[in-house]
Amino acid sequence: MQIHGFSKTTLLDYPKHLAATIFLGGCNMRCPFCHNASLVTRFATQPIIPVEEVLSTLTKRKNILEGVCITGGEPTLYPDLPEFIGKIKALGLKVKLDTNGTNPAMLKSLVANKLVDYIAMDIKNSKEKYDLSTGIHGFDLLQISESIDFILTAPITYEFRTTIVKEHHSEPDILSIGRWINGANAYYLQSYKDSGDILSPGLSSHSKDTLLNFVSLLTPYVTMVSLRGVD
Repeated sequence: MQIHGFSKTTLLDYPKHLAATIFLGGCNMRCPFCHNASLVTRFATQPIIPVEEVLSTLTKRKNILEGVCITGGEPTLYPDLPEFIGKIKALGLKVKLDTNGTNPAMLKSLVANKLVDYIAMDIKNSKEKYDLSTGIHGFDLLQISESIDFILTAPITYEFRTTIVKEHHSEPDILSIGRWINGANAYYLQSYKDSGDILSPGLSSHSKDTLLNFVSLLTPYVTMVSLRGVD
């Protein structure tokens, strides 16, 4: 378990909860619009925060915090993730997991063992353009589809989300995604912003009007569609 970032307090990362956020290094995708590029391609050079230090801080703050968000990188790359989450749950804290959906077996195990309370899964693009948005030629969608199918019926709070990039996402892509996650409870469209730590700088965002149009296109498929990070 390689922890490269630890935010002790956030109101943004875990909806409706005061939480801490843990950032894990490493990812099996190379999304051009990734806003945590240092945790994807340069994580081996980033300082490591000892697990014991993070758990100690959470223990001291367990009566203040309501939950913990675990993000990355891609957290499910770590086989010891369930053990780590178990220690957080033992403190009485809720756990939200951010994932790209490439490890459905771990997601199923975490849910079955009541180790997560909320899953946020990124949908990178339509099936037809997943290669473009993952940065990996010939990307296999089997595990992504398996994770989507599982989350749609899992007894857990969840959301799907897509970072919308002008060069990557068009109306046909949005409609394709809607059909793919048909019946979902919650889907957020996140407007692309250059964080200064972007894997492939130079991309741009759609206008707010275009994003609102995308929301209207998705309403036949998803119970709740909303914009996130849009001024």
